[in-house]
Amino acid sequence: MSIENIKSSIRNIPDFPKKGINFKDITPVLQDSDLLKDSIDILAEKCISWKPDFLCGIESRGFIFGSALAYKLDIGFVPVRKPGKLPYDTYKINYDLEYGSNSLEIHKDSFFSGAKVVIVDDLLATGGTAKASVELVKMCKAEIAGILFLVELSFLEGRRGLSSYPIESIIKY
Repeated sequence: MSIENIKSSIRNIPDFPKKGINFKDITPVLQDSDLLKDSIDILAEKCISWKPDFLCGIESRGFIFGSALAYKLDIGFVPVRKPGKLPYDTYKINYDLEYGSNSLEIHKDSFFSGAKVVIVDDLLATGGTAKASVELVKMCKAEIAGILFLVELSFLEGRRGLSSYPIESIIKY
């Protein structure tokens, strides 16, 4: 398993989705079966000690890592989605992100009370999406066991707003 191989395959896309943003494109990691397997294995190692009952993936790339991790750890997977995508009763939260604002939803019956949940996403930037997901999990009366990312943009200090929870990321810029 090579974190350096994963990192070197991530493309930098300048001015996407808008001018001034340097987007970290993880699709080359997803396209390479060895890099994808290594990513999942490393992420699993990072969170196994948290003993989660569920993995909660944030739309959309968090679904990729979250569902694979849930399978590997033999636990349930719960999606956090954009508004209007979940068919049952939901909690909704509005939040700010590095280049705008958005909303997320989760099914109200996603977890049993007190369940230990690991939130997973591809990238930590300013932390807005992760913070919103934390609040949604807490609305469901579950506990945050940890938060997990493939990539972290450390210079944006997204960890600061999440500092009361264990956080792991594989690659830091």
